[in-house]
Amino acid sequence: MASLNVGNLGEYLREQRRNAQLSLRQLAEAAGVSNPYLSQIERGLRKPSAEVLQQVAKALRISAETLYVRAGILDAERDGEEYRDGATRAVVLADPTLTEQQKQVLLQIYESFRKENGFADGDGAAGTRNHESDADPQQTAG
Repeated sequence: MASLNVGNLGEYLREQRRNAQLSLRQLAEAAGVSNPYLSQIERGLRKPSAEVLQQVAKALRISAETLYVRAGILDAERDGEEYRDGATRAVVLADPTLTEQQKQVLLQIYESFRKENGFADGDGAAGTRNHESDADPQQTAG
């Protein structure tokens, strides 16, 4: 049975498609999915993968992140930092133009920057870092 988020996604997609003045067939072709499959997504009968959502978002020229939230892939109620972290990971993993190895390297680099900035692996809570006490001593000296 379809979840509420999937129905919400379908309504939103239909609205965005109509705003873009595209027929169902035109959007399906631009996104590289079948017309019946896209119709089922719009009617809330199917839950598309992150890759399909990214293709549809690109065809509609809208944020893939917005579609991820509406599809329940990302939780919109998370704290800002945790939400951005999850969104960043989801976008990298869903990019069909990257190989799996490239995706993993990008995520490793991303995680190393997060650690360098005081966030533990997978720790999205912005409150884990005391920004004022972490000031660069070279910047405050002088």
